[in-house]
Amino acid sequence: MLVEDIMSRDNMAIISPMKPIRDALKMMKERKIKSLIVDKIRPSDAYGLLTYKNILFSIISNDGDIDLVRVYDICSKPAYQISKELDVKYAISLMVKSNVKRLLVIDHNNLEGILTMTDIMENYLEKLK
Repeated sequence: MLVEDIMSRDNMAIISPMKPIRDALKMMKERKIKSLIVDKIRPSDAYGLLTYKNILFSIISNDGDIDLVRVYDICSKPAYQISKELDVKYAISLMVKSNVKRLLVIDHNNLEGILTMTDIMENYLEKLK
């Protein structure tokens, strides 16, 4: 099975790297998601990923003042990326070895989707039925 068979295309939330963390938190709460894709600044740039973990670390580092920090300052960039044409078993291997829960699916430096551990587990659980 290939990554493109189970990746999410619809549940991608993209945020500008220049937005304040407060805006990111609002977006995450409204959409009920745990991560945001940080958009590229220019075509040759890399995508980033902002997660709860990044935000919590920032809150601790900045004594709770999230208004001083922008998304770009704390996101993971470049985010881990894979091709949609990759076998899912290699995506799983990358996730486990790198201790990440999400991979951006990129084709020619353009965002195609996102693959999460939840996507993978839901797919395997569905096959068990």
